[in-house]
Amino acid sequence: MFSTLISSPQLQGLIDSGQPLLVMDCSFDLTNPAAGRQQFESSHLPGAVYVDLDEHLSDKTGSDRASGGRHPLPSRETFARRLQALGLGSQMQAVVMDRQGANYCGRLWWMLKWCGHESVAVLDGGLPAWQASGGTVAAGPSAPVAGTDGSFHLRAPLAWTLDAQELARQLGHPDLTVIDARGAARFRGEVEPLDPVAGHIPGALNRPFTDNLGPDGLFKPPAQLRAEFEQLLAGRDPASVVHQCGSGVSAVPNLLAMEIAGLGRSRLFPGSWSEWCNTPGLPCARSQVSAA
Repeated sequence: MFSTLISSPQLQGLIDSGQPLLVMDCSFDLTNPAAGRQQFESSHLPGAVYVDLDEHLSDKTGSDRASGGRHPLPSRETFARRLQALGLGSQMQAVVMDRQGANYCGRLWWMLKWCGHESVAVLDGGLPAWQASGGTVAAGPSAPVAGTDGSFHLRAPLAWTLDAQELARQLGHPDLTVIDARGAARFRGEVEPLDPVAGHIPGALNRPFTDNLGPDGLFKPPAQLRAEFEQLLAGRDPASVVHQCGSGVSAVPNLLAMEIAGLGRSRLFPGSWSEWCNTPGLPCARSQVSAA
């Protein structure tokens, strides 16, 4: 079973073995939501299905959604039905990927854990690494995978959340450490391209999610990730960490990186800054803001 990362050669071996497998491509572009599907239809792993951030991994209109923010989580029950429609079986190995540094497929990796499915791994390096290793690609629209049975069913959660109210109650407590995955300028409050308020949650630490990757686009080695997170935490307990970003998407690569580093599976604030800054009464901080 692969539960964090899978390399391109390991995935090729899994495909060759004939083991039940579903590859899900989550390529996306926040500034052009149609681009991800276009990228998929241009080139993707043979047999992969396309999973859309807005259509499959969020619920902006449902009355039973499980979080706030710009990309609210669907309820676990709604998401389970979507997974069944995609063809995922409860005993299948899932592999998730994108071509944006695990920014979007990390969300699916985490959501599957949240729904009790441990057998899910991120394709390290995504499509570029797959092609660099000699992997073949196909073109055309997403289609159901032959031989899948859609038997996925919910189990007890294997990943956990903290909502805005709970986070606010614990703010400033030594048992809470918030890590913000947004870029440094957004974290400091110098720019804010997506949300109505600039800044960050008071006391949060900043680690842009791109810091988890090396120049080759692969996740850094576990020992290096561990050293970097331990330096950031500066003695804080890794179990105290809650990850956030703008809307609960790009926070997940940090969560995944901590797990790769052997620091455990920490919690996610899925509503993230987009929910926090839109909730009346919650404090917002800025630092080193450039002069107007």
